[in-house]
Amino acid sequence: MGRWSRRLARVFVRWLAAPPGGRWLDVGCGTGALTAAVLDAATPAEVTGLDGSTAFVEAARAREPRARFQVGDAAALPWPDGRFDVVASGLVLNFVPEPARVVAELARVAAPGGLVAVYVWDYAGGMEMLRHFWDAAVAVDPSGGARDEARRFAVCAPEPLRALMVAAGLRDVAVEAIDTPTPFTDFDDYWTPFLGGQGPAPGFVATLDDDRRAALRERLRARLPTRPDGSIPLTARAWAVRGSAGRPAPRAAA
Repeated sequence: MGRWSRRLARVFVRWLAAPPGGRWLDVGCGTGALTAAVLDAATPAEVTGLDGSTAFVEAARAREPRARFQVGDAAALPWPDGRFDVVASGLVLNFVPEPARVVAELARVAAPGGLVAVYVWDYAGGMEMLRHFWDAAVAVDPSGGARDEARRFAVCAPEPLRALMVAAGLRDVAVEAIDTPTPFTDFDDYWTPFLGGQGPAPGFVATLDDDRRAALRERLRARLPTRPDGSIPLTARAWAVRGSAGRPAPRAAA
C-alpha cells in the first residue's frame, strides 16, 4: 500500500491548504510519508512526527532529516495544550483502540484557530483493490469475512469521522473524498502483494490450501476490470476530515 499512501499524502496536504510557516505535528507518522509531503508542499516552520513504533521512528529519521521524530502514544501526546498550528494523522485512526481519545488529543495540542485533520482509507467500497479481493475471498471461503476491513473499521466513513471531530470540540468540520488512481500493470502485479503474509488480506491467503488459493486467484482474475493490454485500472478512495480548533480540549483522562 506504500506507493498509494505516499500519493494520497500529497493530495491531502494540498487539500488542507494550511498557511505557510506553521508548526505541524504528524501523529502516527510511520516511516514519514505524510511528514515528507508536508515538508515538500506546505512550507512549514517545523514538522514533528510521533509514532508508537521505535522501528518506524528510526526509519523516518533516516529517511527525512528535515523533521524531528519521537516515539510516543497517540492517546497521550507529550506536548502542552495549543502547541501546534496543524495536527494531522494519516491512515492511523482505524488502528487505534480508542479513536475518540486520540482525536481529543489531536484537538488538545492544536493552537486556537489551528487545523486538526485525519484521513483513512474507505474500506467499505472505495478501496477497490481490497473490495474486489474480499468479495472474491468470501465466495471461496466465508470465514474470510471476519478479516474484511470493511467490517472491522466502521470508523472509516464520513459520518463516524465527522462525529469524532465534533465530539472533540472542533468547528467547521468538513469531510472530503480523495480518489487516487491505483493502476496495476497486469494481474501478477495485483496478485503478488497478497502472497507476502503481512496484513489481513495476505494473512488470509496464507491460511488457504493450494486448491482454495488457486480458486481465489482465478476468481479475482475473472472479476477484475482488465484492459486489452492486460493492465488493471483501479482507484482507491480515502476519507479526509478537518476541523478548526477553538480552545484546547482537556487532556484525555488516563
